[in-house]
Amino acid sequence: MIHRIFSDLPRFKAMRFHEGLNLVLADKSPNATDRQTRNGAGKTSLIELIHFLTGGNCDPNSIFRTQDLLEHKFGMELDLGGRRVVVERSGRAPSKLTVSGETDRWPALPKRDHSTGDTVISNENWKVVLARLMFNLADDGEGDDHKFGPTFRSLFAYFVRRQSAGGFALPTQQSSKQQPWDQQVALSFLLGLDWTIPQAWQVVREREKALETLRKAASQGALGELIGTAAELRTQLTVAEERCRQLRERVARFRVLPEYQNYEREASELTRNLNELANENALDRQLLAELQRAVHVEAPPPMADLEHLYQEVGVALPDVAVRRFDEVRQFHESVVVNRRSYLAEEIEDARRRIAQREQQKEQKDARRAEVMNVLRTHGALEHYSLLQADLNRVEGQAEVLRQRFKMAEQLESGKTELEIERGKLLTRLRRDYHEQEGRLKAAILAFEEVSNSLYEQPGNLEISAEPNGPKFEVKIHASKSKGISNMQIFCFDLMLTRLCADRGIGPGFLVHDSHLFDGVDERQVAKALEIGAETTGRLGWQYIVTLNSDALPAPFENHPGVVRPKLTDATEDGGLFGLRFG
Repeated sequence: MIHRIFSDLPRFKAMRFHEGLNLVLADKSPNATDRQTRNGAGKTSLIELIHFLTGGNCDPNSIFRTQDLLEHKFGMELDLGGRRVVVERSGRAPSKLTVSGETDRWPALPKRDHSTGDTVISNENWKVVLARLMFNLADDGEGDDHKFGPTFRSLFAYFVRRQSAGGFALPTQQSSKQQPWDQQVALSFLLGLDWTIPQAWQVVREREKALETLRKAASQGALGELIGTAAELRTQLTVAEERCRQLRERVARFRVLPEYQNYEREASELTRNLNELANENALDRQLLAELQRAVHVEAPPPMADLEHLYQEVGVALPDVAVRRFDEVRQFHESVVVNRRSYLAEEIEDARRRIAQREQQKEQKDARRAEVMNVLRTHGALEHYSLLQADLNRVEGQAEVLRQRFKMAEQLESGKTELEIERGKLLTRLRRDYHEQEGRLKAAILAFEEVSNSLYEQPGNLEISAEPNGPKFEVKIHASKSKGISNMQIFCFDLMLTRLCADRGIGPGFLVHDSHLFDGVDERQVAKALEIGAETTGRLGWQYIVTLNSDALPAPFENHPGVVRPKLTDATEDGGLFGLRFG
């Protein structure tokens, strides 16, 4: 229940409300039209003010951001969670509200502003409080964790419809900008049905939209080439994953050897030594062959040649003292013997050197085998790092292929999966309607009862499970009439009020703007006010209605529910805000 609405604006028309029916009247001057003034008398501004004080947006176009109202606070005293509280808000600082009263049990506690001494709460937390205490929502439903769930602002707008938001176009729609999924979720919640089903339906729609976007992008060529087909990518992914497996095994078996570089240098040195020994042996074997050949061909000249040579020397050199022939022959034989001895020693030295080198080669070759075995079974730290980097690279490539494969599969099979999901949701919805048949009947009968009180031919509320989610539709005979269309909304709102009251949820008040009664016959207006007052009174709710005084039915002219003071557009200070602007 709202107890009062006030402001520190000097000429603001503070209003006090009471239980039951409250009639906020406005006198309209005979020559005034809706286009002559933005504010008029202020009936609709009262609706805007209630929304402003219950967490509504305050964008730059809001009336509360105008120069005349920007610096002023507006407040409301109301019952919330069984306790009376006061809340104030201004256009200058719309992100926080000043509160007073018993707030210790609120789900989001206000804090003390040390600069002003006020107790304040952020507008977002204020909506969390209202969501919990009015509708028993665990959260306001606006975070990522509660995406597409019911929100306080969406639910509340069915009980305080706004002409500026297009709230009087359809009974099931509280705003012209309200999305179909939000209507399904909100009405399912208010009627006591399983609202998580239309919530899940919207998740499917979002996935369908994303899938369609991908499909269009792929059909244009570039993205299609980037993604590829599922069959191609499956092969590439299989090969990449096998390569990853092999590299993981190599990394797991790898043993790091700190002295790896020393062993590498030793192996290189041993190889070089072996090559040098092999080269030297090759040279000595060549020398050995030549020496052995010299031994075989080495022989003294025939003695006849020596005698002939000796005679010629005696003729040619008659005066030279020449040794006897025997002495010369002996000398010649000694030279030959010495030559053979020398060759034999050289051959023996070459064989000895070759044998020594062969022994060295065997030792060095054995050591090199040991070193090479160590190098084969171990690795250096940098080698391990390179191997690990290679594994990371291949795993990264495999992950890219995995994502591309997943995307290709989604493109190829996503539509079928989503159709299956839709079928499951439709089955869930039908099962829920079967299980909640009592609540469906209560809603249908409540709407029929109210409409039957207004018209000879009552209207119908139809609730059905459709392939695109729950469908809520109102039908009344001759509904093309503006007045009858508005009465559809009246009946629908009274139905929601009854069902929410029975479940112990809701704001505890229903507010109807005068626009709801535009084009409605005076007798129908009187009957609607009577039904609204009787229904809300029986439920313990408050019913606030704004009307032009000339549209007030005669039976209500002296009704105790008329709120003072009256509003008027006849004078500059006669409106709700006490000034004319815009």
